[in-house]
Amino acid sequence: MSRRSEIEAVLEAILFAAPEPVASDRMLELFPQDRPDLVEEALAAVRERYREEPHRGIVFEQVAGGVRLVTRPALHGALRKFFEITGRSRLSMAALETLAIVAYRQPVTGPEIQDLRSVNSSGVLRTLLERRLVRIAGRKPVVGKPFLYRTTREFLMHFGLQSLDDLPPLEEFEELMGEAESAPQDSER
Repeated sequence: MSRRSEIEAVLEAILFAAPEPVASDRMLELFPQDRPDLVEEALAAVRERYREEPHRGIVFEQVAGGVRLVTRPALHGALRKFFEITGRSRLSMAALETLAIVAYRQPVTGPEIQDLRSVNSSGVLRTLLERRLVRIAGRKPVVGKPFLYRTTREFLMHFGLQSLDDLPPLEEFEELMGEAESAPQDSER
């Protein structure tokens, strides 16, 4: 087995086993004795092997400042059926609305979210914090010093975004939300 083949195998195993995206520079650090271009060639070979094609179940994805191997999005229905995922793992409309406010207006406070949604969002914020989709990013220097909320790296990974710049334009998101409101609703959390 050639050295490049060995590096490919190691990279493939790391990307398969890693719980979150792995930064390219971190992968280079794993092979200090090898030329960086050899490691980059090996990574390119893994990327090519797992490029998105209809006959593949696993694809290479660049997201949240790193790379990972994930299941092909078109197979979500089959995986859902296999694992019998219940609605508990999905986000409610209230959670999506709150998450959108945080994503597009961050940093934002709980009272600001409440003003925009016209309902108390503390329970939804607690759920988003538990799921690590938002985090507390300090306090706003105003009376009462409310918490400031921001999205997390897990948010980027959950929605398959490289950065917040990849969010759809606000107008497009509002159209999607309008379509989703006509669909059956989940519980508040």
